[in-house]
Amino acid sequence: MIATARRIENVEEYYFSKKLAEVKSLDTTEFPVINLGIGSPDLSPRQVVLDALKNSAQQPGSHGYQSYKGTPAFRQAIAAFNERVYGVALNSETEILPLMGSKEGIMHICMAFVNEGDEVLIPNPGYPTYAAVAAIVGARIRSYDLKEELNWRIDIEALKKSDLSKVKVMWINFPHMPTGTLASKEELKQLVDLARKHQFLLVNDNPYSLILNDSPSSILAIEGAQEVCLELNSLSKSHNMAGWRLGWVAGRKEYVDAVLRVKSNMDSGMFLPLQQAAVEALQNGREWFDELNAIYQKRKVVAEKIIQALACSFSPNQSGLFVWGKVSDEVSDVEKWIDEVLYSTKVFITPGFIFGSNGQRYIRLSLCATVEKLEEALKRIETFTKENVKVPEKATVI
Repeated sequence: MIATARRIENVEEYYFSKKLAEVKSLDTTEFPVINLGIGSPDLSPRQVVLDALKNSAQQPGSHGYQSYKGTPAFRQAIAAFNERVYGVALNSETEILPLMGSKEGIMHICMAFVNEGDEVLIPNPGYPTYAAVAAIVGARIRSYDLKEELNWRIDIEALKKSDLSKVKVMWINFPHMPTGTLASKEELKQLVDLARKHQFLLVNDNPYSLILNDSPSSILAIEGAQEVCLELNSLSKSHNMAGWRLGWVAGRKEYVDAVLRVKSNMDSGMFLPLQQAAVEALQNGREWFDELNAIYQKRKVVAEKIIQALACSFSPNQSGLFVWGKVSDEVSDVEKWIDEVLYSTKVFITPGFIFGSNGQRYIRLSLCATVEKLEEALKRIETFTKENVKVPEKATVI
């Protein structure tokens, strides 16, 4: 057996990589699994997007290698989207780099900027990939707490009092996953000022800004952000294109160029028909997002009933694709309990511990299922909880 590299000694296989195989093994025609665990949109892009993909794929010249920087048309469409949605003007030639999904960008950014021993600030709870990638590049991981008593906001004053001299990158993610919290412009400005003072890179991972959120925002709209910030975004959640792997990083030319130096050694460009379809998708107007959010809002109503049926408390003011709920004190082991729910009802819900220690007493429920599936999940869980947990009379706001 050839020894593996030391860099992966403390890196576990991604939770969903293993868990979804287990969940799939329970699926039967007679009693199918209802997967409420992951944020993979079940809806389709607009028909014009599908047509663009098909038409481009039928052209003989569409199948060769493409530019590492993406097509000019794709970058221009991203720039137009950022200006229309966020009020941020970007140079499509120098300040935008298309990616094969924003998850790819997390690795590329860390490889481009983080040396062994540098500190990387990650949210707790937060997207597990931030910590995994930091570990792979040999960084020292420092988590900053997001807590229920602070309404899941960043304690900026605590950060100011801490030693930030070795911090190279700080990850933020608003609307936040998994808690659905939004950040105000004032909070973002304080974070930008902190990054400028201590000279670290502030990266906002921004894929949920158009989901159940009336005020989409970009870190790049904040004064001074261009000096110290990058922003990741994608078409996965907002345009129902998760499996297409279409995203981008935006920011200062020198920072984007650094990411390109890594990326250009990792792939050979993006399939042209995908880029041409993305151009169409990025032209979606306000009415398309309104219709999409109307669907998610109906689903959220049922999802909150599921959270209540599980005797969990929650905040009704969450943005994004999930509902984040606090588990009843009657449950001693949340992971074990979630498995009991899964094996008894064949409804899969994500335990919050995978997002960090501050998520230990929480669960996350996805809105990426039809109202009919959610209602069926509710029926199954109500049957389960009658025998296992006391159902509260009403939801508690957390």
